[in-house]
Amino acid sequence: MPELAYETLRSALAAQPLFEAKTWRLSPAAWPLSREQVEELEAIGAACLEFHLALENLYLRSAAGKNLLRNKPLLAPWVADYFDRGKPSWLVERARDPRNRGIFPPALRPDLLFTDDGFAMTELDSLPGGIGLTAFLNRLYAAEGGRILGAEDAMLLNFHASLVALKPGGGNPLIALVVSEEAGTYRPEMQWLARELQARGRRVFCLRPDEIFPLGGAVYFDAEGNPEKIDIIYRFFELFDLANIPAADFILDAWAAGEVAVGPPIRHFQEEKLALALFQHHRLQDYWSEALSARTAKRLRALIPPSWIVDPTPLPPGAVLDGPRIGGRALVDWRDLGGASQKERDLIIKISGFHETAWGARSVLLGSDSSREEWTEGVNRAVEMAPTHPHILQTYQKPRRLEHPVYRPDSPGEDAAAVVEAQGRVRLCPYYFVVDGQARLSGALATFCPPDKKIIHGMQDAALLPCRVVD
Repeated sequence: MPELAYETLRSALAAQPLFEAKTWRLSPAAWPLSREQVEELEAIGAACLEFHLALENLYLRSAAGKNLLRNKPLLAPWVADYFDRGKPSWLVERARDPRNRGIFPPALRPDLLFTDDGFAMTELDSLPGGIGLTAFLNRLYAAEGGRILGAEDAMLLNFHASLVALKPGGGNPLIALVVSEEAGTYRPEMQWLARELQARGRRVFCLRPDEIFPLGGAVYFDAEGNPEKIDIIYRFFELFDLANIPAADFILDAWAAGEVAVGPPIRHFQEEKLALALFQHHRLQDYWSEALSARTAKRLRALIPPSWIVDPTPLPPGAVLDGPRIGGRALVDWRDLGGASQKERDLIIKISGFHETAWGARSVLLGSDSSREEWTEGVNRAVEMAPTHPHILQTYQKPRRLEHPVYRPDSPGEDAAAVVEAQGRVRLCPYYFVVDGQARLSGALATFCPPDKKIIHGMQDAALLPCRVVD
């Protein structure tokens, strides 16, 4: 197994920080994936893109009051209502604009957990961080030999190709990677991406929003004293953050005039976690069976854990909620979740989107890892925020315990370069870039956390690793 020396790793990351004020554990080896697992990841990417195609159709037909099925009636105006809750009218109008039809996020990244039953997909991110980090780690670990997933520079080249595809026409368009202050933690990796693509002759620049200005109906930035027209914007900021972007109106006007392409597109329904809960919704099963291929529908049903939208709309007498059972009884009010035992609280509540806590696991609450008071407070908060910020409830998928070598953490009197075989749990984030109507698997980032961590995300005591293919 190829191994990367501790000093090589430490020096490379010190010379090129990828996240602002972030550190993590180091490992001598990339995370191993079998050829069968890689084939499954490729199939998952195709399924995620097909899901987005069907999701667009579902939202637009719901919003227009059109029938969802070919040969029998199914109207679901409540689908658009869920997505549109709390969104400003101008955002809803942009999402429904015919000029956005068929425009999908250039990058897709599902969050996959290794469980005893295979992969479980807890989220599908259409504005993922970690692209630059994974590309950097791919190159770093590839230098030591072994087959890195996606090859050394697949992340870079496919990311660029997915952005160019937003505005067909050939040539070498000028692309701005626009990172807001809210997302500033990720600016270093976007700056690295821009520099690396510039070294390959691509016109890619990482900009702050206040560096963009309007000129003649288009948007420009100052390139060493000369105004340069921007052809494509990769917006690395959430839609709720648009209100804090000084150039937002300029960008939207230039997009409406056809002067600039924006990706991910200004379409809120492509960025809401409740999309996974809608896939599970009992009233939409006929739609998904018709809109998706049988293979994709089967794969997604195996991947997506049971999920529900927390909707406190009063029920008629005798009706019950489609949700988990508490104390052997069906729910009649979402607040009944507050009375769940610790075993029954193997459930996660998280906000769907369009909120400052909707990214980075900041809104995630695991019931079995919380006190009854914390859990009840979280349930009540989800119910109270439902009219403007829907939450979803999801069954907790427990990751398997796995082993991987890591370097010993720096401690006084200990050799940090010593390798220990550690136990932990893994979240796998494969990156797909949409090019020519295909989701290209270009790399994957494994987050290896200590086994006592219930929610897996980037943290100081986790290891962040690229993936290699093993026989």
